[in-house]
Amino acid sequence: MRFIVTGGFSAIVDFGLTLLLGKFLGLDEALAKTIGFICGTTTAYLLNRRWTFKAEPSTKRLIAVWVLYIAMYGVQLGLYMAFFTLFPPPEDGIGSYVNRLVAFVIAQGTATVVNFIVQRTVIFRLM
Repeated sequence: MRFIVTGGFSAIVDFGLTLLLGKFLGLDEALAKTIGFICGTTTAYLLNRRWTFKAEPSTKRLIAVWVLYIAMYGVQLGLYMAFFTLFPPPEDGIGSYVNRLVAFVIAQGTATVVNFIVQRTVIFRLM
């Protein structure tokens, strides 16, 4: 349950910044997603280490988590941008928000499942 709460909060940070930077400030979507991802991922790591898995700080674990997150970021960005290519968002209206939300949920959902499995079975158990 803690992983879900942490993930939900981190996703709000990620999507909130992605939406703010991409939709409202006009930043390139890939750059907006990258900044959102970095902030959301940092939030997730800190909360998961301290609250979800109650693990002591470890350089080895930090490196392992960031390697996992960077690999999953490639998957996330690929899915997010593929959705934009297949279904370009309209300029205005609710559709421009819905399109971004659907793209985010598909990309984030995929990454969340893989992240949980790897963190629980490898990173926070063995290191």
